Amino acid sequence: MESALVVIGVFVSGVALGFLIRAAFAQTKALSAESRAQKVILEAEREAEKLTREALGEVKDEISGMRREAEQEVRSRREEMKRSEQRLSQKEEAIENKLADVETRATEMDDRDTKLQKVRQQLERSAEQHREQLEAVARMTSQEAREALVTQVVDEAKRQAMATVREIENRAREEGEERARKIVTIAIQRVASEQTAESTVSVFSLPSEDMKGRIIGREGRNIRAFESVTGVNLIIDDTPEAVVLSCFDPVRRETARMTLEKLVSDGRIHPARIEETFERSKKEIDEQIKRAGEEAVMEVGVTDMHPDLVKLLGRLQFRTSYGQNVLKHLVESAHIAGSIAAELGLDQRVPKRGALLHDIGKAVTHEVEGSHAIIGAEIARRLREAPEVVHCIESHHGEVEQRTIEAVLAQIADGISGGRPGARRESLETYIKRLERLEEICSSYPGVEKTYAMQAGREVRVMVKPGDIDDLQAQVMARDIAKQVEEELQYPGQIKITVVRETRAVEFAR
Repeated sequence: MESALVVIGVFVSGVALGFLIRAAFAQTKALSAESRAQKVILEAEREAEKLTREALGEVKDEISGMRREAEQEVRSRREEMKRSEQRLSQKEEAIENKLADVETRATEMDDRDTKLQKVRQQLERSAEQHREQLEAVARMTSQEAREALVTQVVDEAKRQAMATVREIENRAREEGEERARKIVTIAIQRVASEQTAESTVSVFSLPSEDMKGRIIGREGRNIRAFESVTGVNLIIDDTPEAVVLSCFDPVRRETARMTLEKLVSDGRIHPARIEETFERSKKEIDEQIKRAGEEAVMEVGVTDMHPDLVKLLGRLQFRTSYGQNVLKHLVESAHIAGSIAAELGLDQRVPKRGALLHDIGKAVTHEVEGSHAIIGAEIARRLREAPEVVHCIESHHGEVEQRTIEAVLAQIADGISGGRPGARRESLETYIKRLERLEEICSSYPGVEKTYAMQAGREVRVMVKPGDIDDLQAQVMARDIAKQVEEELQYPGQIKITVVRETRAVEFAR
């Protein structure tokens, strides 16, 4: 037991001794590490001092270099400023020299202006004296001489202008007359329309004189029934085997004529029969109107036309204007407009359509107040015609200013169709008034000796006094007369104004 205790004590002592030895060894190692650390720190401090000294040296060198560069730049700037000051001083001297020159020149100019002013005054006095001498010699003031000179210059300018105008017109006439004649000839050579007399009455032939009594009826009941049903006046006079139908509406008059023809051929004339026959004739007239309108549209080659317009065209079959059938006039105008458009290289559709419809308003002019051109345009506009066609209708008589070439062609075709020889007739009163007004217009010009209206008013010859009017003034007079005639008179076609100036030299041999 004791030995065990000794062993345990010895073991414990050994363990304790080992711990002490390790502790002493660790302490020794710690002391050596601390001494080494101190050495490293000292070395680092010495190295840092060394580096600091080197860095300070480098900084000092860099600063001294920068100082030297700055001093050099300052010296160069100072030298440059000195040179700039020298140049400025030189420029100031040059400017001062130039100012001195300018002042010298200004003085010279003032002297020269003074001399020129004196010379100008002398010239003005001389010119005044010269003008006074000229006025004394010419016995005219300067104002009168100026006016005379202006008048002379204006007259000369007018003469030259008129000569130029005449030359241009002659050249244009030579170049365009043949072309225009060809176009118009081609347009009208295919047309040979019939002509009927315009009238508000129709004469109906009877098979016998006894038929008048049957038409009148007992106590006049048949004729009263006929007039009340048809709206047409039936005139029975002393004309053998004939009665007269009078009405301003041509469609109504034609319907009455057809009714009377059926009654006379049937022989049964009484009020009930008159009403029945009138209704049947009215339907037949409507069919004729529709068929006539369709034939006119087909003949012209116009398609897609409103049925109401076709019907209005057919009504114009029974309407005449100055002896010319209106429907045939429209068809003729459409052909002419299409031919002219083709010759000019234009589209024919709008001119043909506008020319065919330009007088459509005449179908209702007895029912609506106003110009047939404006009425026809409103009808065409309401029935959805193209604006170009409506413009052709409304402008063909000048109520509306023409804005398209198609409208001009429609007006030209209307004038050619209505103005060609034999197409229309005028009342004697209108014809005489137009001729008298033509001669009055021509005689109102100074220097006119005699005036003659010739060729049914298609030409006017004006005889002028040769001593008062020269050749150029005669040309001007012809132009002025033509312009006045265009503004004041209305006429189909054109009127030729011819101014004749004749100079005669007469001597007697003794």
